[in-house]
Amino acid sequence: MKFGGIQRTSTIDFPKKLSCVVFTLGCDLDCFYCHNRQLIENGEEISENDIKLFLEKRKGLLEGVVVSGGEATLQKDLLGFFKYLKKLGYATKLDSNGQNVEIIKKLVESKVVDYFAIDLKATEDKYINVCGENADYKKTLETINYLLENNCDFEVRTTLYPGITKNDLISIAKSFDELPLWRFNYFHMPEKFKKDDLKRLRGKALIKYDMIKIKKYLIEFQKNIEV
Repeated sequence: MKFGGIQRTSTIDFPKKLSCVVFTLGCDLDCFYCHNRQLIENGEEISENDIKLFLEKRKGLLEGVVVSGGEATLQKDLLGFFKYLKKLGYATKLDSNGQNVEIIKKLVESKVVDYFAIDLKATEDKYINVCGENADYKKTLETINYLLENNCDFEVRTTLYPGITKNDLISIAKSFDELPLWRFNYFHMPEKFKKDDLKRLRGKALIKYDMIKIKKYLIEFQKNIEV
């Protein structure tokens, strides 16, 4: 496992759990609004031993561990790391872009992840434009449908990046059976970004006032929405 960061305490990243968040290095996407770009562009590595030492010291104090990124499903020993977390008695959560459905299936079958958060970035026609040339909307769609079919505990997250519209959100809402939770992340200007993306990043982004009005159009298709 290659780690690039740790948030030692969080009350918001794991529903109803006092947790920490460990961040893995590397990602298979290149979202223009990425707020963790340091993790995908030559980020400084934290040793796995240091991460484990922290987790062992906090056993009994923290309730859960969130494995985030970057994109954690790229890590070769992700399954082994989750098994390690369960042995320590932690509740576990994975944040993922959903592109690696076979890895998600292995984690579900092994019963080592208690909760998933899957990022659905954009509508199908805009996925590559928003997330880079390696992005595949259909893979994330497959992952979400797999989690639905297997009654997994999970949520879908969409960041309200500059340029996403009400019609985009309605289109996404229509794409699925009822989700257990669809959560929106409000856009914040990233500290590190590509110069070519600056104009897009300075564009108008939906805010909470907008989403309160838009919600009435979305709940026709998705009832479990958090704005």
